[in-house]
Amino acid sequence: MESSQIIILAIIATSLATFISRFMGALTSEKVSVKSKIFQWFNCVAYSTLAALLGRMIIFPAGVLSDSDLIYRLVVLVCCIFIFIKSKKNLVIPTIISAFFLALLNNI
Repeated sequence: MESSQIIILAIIATSLATFISRFMGALTSEKVSVKSKIFQWFNCVAYSTLAALLGRMIIFPAGVLSDSDLIYRLVVLVCCIFIFIKSKKNLVIPTIISAFFLALLNNI
């Protein structure tokens, strides 16, 4: 099998897996109460997974982000959390500022 065929098969397989899980979630979502323990558990799992991925991205970055120092990434993180809290939990402002702030720190 050629590598292009393997890539196409991988894309189809992952697309099907994603579609099936989302479809099953959509079917069963009406039966789960937002205030139920199972819903809260899934919410905690989702947030912990996101926190782990963000932590990995900051501490062990890949690609262009690995060119910046760890201390710069941590300073940007702390500043953006502060901005996030002060801006009444607006996600856009800290995201844009983080890109500019990290670029500024790396070029000094």
